[in-house]
Amino acid sequence: MPIKMHWFLPTNGDSRTDLSLGNAVGAHGARIDATSTSERHADLGYMSQVARAAEAMGFEAALTPTSSWCEEAWVITAALTQHTRTFKYLVAFRPGLQSPTLAAQAAATYQRVSGDRLLLNVVVGGDQVEQHRYGDTIGKDSRYARADEFLAIVRELWSGEEVDYSGEWYEIEGARLLDPPAWPTVYLGGSSAAAIEVAARRADVFLTWGEPPAAVAAKLDAVREAADREGRELGFGIRLHVITRDTAAEAWAVADRMLAGLSDEQIAKAQSIQRVSESEGQRRMTELHGGRTDQLEVAPNLWAGIGLVRGGAGTALVGSHEEVADRIAEYHDLGIDEFIFSGYPHLEEAYKVGEGLMPVLRTRGLVAAPGEFALSNT
Repeated sequence: MPIKMHWFLPTNGDSRTDLSLGNAVGAHGARIDATSTSERHADLGYMSQVARAAEAMGFEAALTPTSSWCEEAWVITAALTQHTRTFKYLVAFRPGLQSPTLAAQAAATYQRVSGDRLLLNVVVGGDQVEQHRYGDTIGKDSRYARADEFLAIVRELWSGEEVDYSGEWYEIEGARLLDPPAWPTVYLGGSSAAAIEVAARRADVFLTWGEPPAAVAAKLDAVREAADREGRELGFGIRLHVITRDTAAEAWAVADRMLAGLSDEQIAKAQSIQRVSESEGQRRMTELHGGRTDQLEVAPNLWAGIGLVRGGAGTALVGSHEEVADRIAEYHDLGIDEFIFSGYPHLEEAYKVGEGLMPVLRTRGLVAAPGEFALSNT
């Protein structure tokens, strides 16, 4: 079965210099840094350029992040559906910041106005500063318990029947979603036991950040075991950055320039933010580089340099198109069918991946030829 290739929308801005990593210190650490600047603002004009480029290059959807440092994901992607034709949007959102009934209503409306192009990425949140900024003060385990109830209600509402629900976090009476459209595939990631359990019960696709293949394999096995206990099967996806060029030397030269553009102060600031994160996934990302600026190739073609300053997904596949395709095939053999990539700047890198890497993947039968199949609703 061909894999699904997705891109990323940089809704906090984009840059060519330092591949935007300096900006990521404040942004992706959930702490807003007033000194950060972007050469390209995340306005509708630029976001539509990125989305159209990704669509033209054969990507099926784009992940759009959620945080107070970026544009609101539901709103900007709803606008972008009017600038693209078949391209889907993987909208990250935090359950608990709105009622499940209202979220289901919004998702159903989105499906109708977009022609069923909504995918949902559930983000429980791993940073207290960010959660408190939204007025959400409960602990991490409670957030997962709340998300579990939230998703149970949304899925029940999609039946079209009247829903009454009484739980620890929600009391719902007489709720109903009229004329439910196609179900928006639900993605959920995380490395903690709580994340895996909720994903096993409620998600359609489990997402992991880009760890070495052995670590990814162990995590997927844990998810499969949890899903088996629930009598369910999940799909699997991975979130990575990518630097792919005609030759390995060219690709690593980009990574080297990227690292050279970072100051000790930038790295130290980002690391101080990452160390206080509640996220088990963030801990694992940080552990890959340990704050070092050498020995950052933590597995063949897997580079942890981005994680020095970027919270969240902090690894990149780096190499020639053939080498990157080898690594994609390796993850695919573990059970990964969906790949969410990004690169700096996102517009140009969408073309580099689309024109350089995609043909190699098609030759190997990993990605369908254009028009061979349409992105289905799963």
